[in-house]
Amino acid sequence: MSAKIKKPANSKALQAQAPKPPHAVTIKRSPAIAAKAKLISSKLAYKGKVFSVFSDKVKEPSGNTNIRDVIRHNGSVVILAIDESRNPADPDVVLERQYRHAAGQFLIELPAGRIEPGEPPLAAAKREMIEETGYRAKRWTLLAKYFASPGFLGEWMQIYLARDIREGTAAPEADENIEIFRLPLSEALALVAANKIHDGKTLIGLMLYDTARRSGRL
Repeated sequence: MSAKIKKPANSKALQAQAPKPPHAVTIKRSPAIAAKAKLISSKLAYKGKVFSVFSDKVKEPSGNTNIRDVIRHNGSVVILAIDESRNPADPDVVLERQYRHAAGQFLIELPAGRIEPGEPPLAAAKREMIEETGYRAKRWTLLAKYFASPGFLGEWMQIYLARDIREGTAAPEADENIEIFRLPLSEALALVAANKIHDGKTLIGLMLYDTARRSGRL
């Protein structure tokens, strides 16, 4: 004789027994985490051409006092220039290859550069693309704005999508030795998958653009 299976009395019992989906989990923040640190003093430790380093004395939300060394930077723009004229299904991406002393190697990157004091970010993006690549674009879209490394670097990076591009003459700075080339998006993503692109802004830009295209947002 088979055993009888006991059923919950109603649907509410079933709901009570079922595990909650991940999106139903509520994260509670303690007051210490929700509060900001209080700046007690800030001392300029180094001032360079591109960035400055400050030694900040801060009182943490926990009550502890610490010294934080922070790199202050005016911000940067990144340009994801796309040419859809030849193959809209797999558009070309404008890329650069240059030697980076800090990394000790040649890197494949999207064009990028710093924002000058008082310069609007979009104007900086247009200027940097012309200087480094010679390309100009008719349509511009902000893809993302993020902190590069917020543990010690106070630098915003903004990625702009540039479309309807046309070629021109580049005017790089004296210390910029840049090789400009184009790749279909599929080939650029294949380099990402093969771990051959190590530059963070380039990884973020390519993946965000590909995701936006697949979802129909671009």
